[in-house]
Amino acid sequence: MTASLPDPRTNPYRSDLAAAHLQGIVQADRFIEGVPCQIRAGFATVKGSPDFGARQTTQALFGETVTIYEEQDGWVWGQLSGDGYVGYLRLDTLWEETPEPTHRVAALRSFLFPEPDLKTPPLDVLSLTTRVAAAGERNGFVELTQGGWVFAGHLAELGTHQPDYVATSRRLLGVPYLWGGKTSLGLDCSGLVQIALAAAGIAAPRDSDQQGASLGRAAPEGDPPRSGDLVFFPGHVGIMTGPERLIHANAFHMMVTEEPLADVVGRGARITGVRRL
Repeated sequence: MTASLPDPRTNPYRSDLAAAHLQGIVQADRFIEGVPCQIRAGFATVKGSPDFGARQTTQALFGETVTIYEEQDGWVWGQLSGDGYVGYLRLDTLWEETPEPTHRVAALRSFLFPEPDLKTPPLDVLSLTTRVAAAGERNGFVELTQGGWVFAGHLAELGTHQPDYVATSRRLLGVPYLWGGKTSLGLDCSGLVQIALAAAGIAAPRDSDQQGASLGRAAPEGDPPRSGDLVFFPGHVGIMTGPERLIHANAFHMMVTEEPLADVVGRGARITGVRRL
């Protein structure tokens, strides 16, 4: 019997090229060591193919390290350090420096300014859970090693967390639904779960099927859902905010909403599992 291949979403291999650590596991024409780079934009779109018209599969946040295996025509193919996702990004969203992060963005979003002055035109927007490297502080702003200044009150030191991920998910109510989105400007269902858990210091994979296979444990059969449980449906996931209500980024409302679980099921959604963290 042929062994199944590793998940290509989180393992960098194609028929022509693969990461060196996958040699002997997958077949490819070439195996190479990747080059680490870091996201320099507030967030970067990750696609399934090097094409502006291709569907977004996920997003990489400012300061996230990406291991690059190929560069061609302004596109790079690589793997994100945060959740291991593999895809194509634009080269101009990256830089070669990889400073070690010291803080994370604890606000829903924060502006990146060119100077420690709130009246200067912002350079970019950083979203919740973005990791940054602090180089100094002046006038209530933190200077980043990556460049720019962020209001100090919007940052928290790494190692400090917001453990109530239900409360964090509620802070994101009303954020528009965006396929592949994982910022406070736009989220999909698994992106909401991933970001809320990340703020609590809990690492989560990117897609709902991966989350359903690895997060927590199955709730006991017949045990009613409780606040914090993750409820899974075919291709969808949400977080219980109590015994009867679910918060989820969904295409029905095209935003993050909190509503009775019974209403979701009443629209034809079939519960496939409940996971308890």
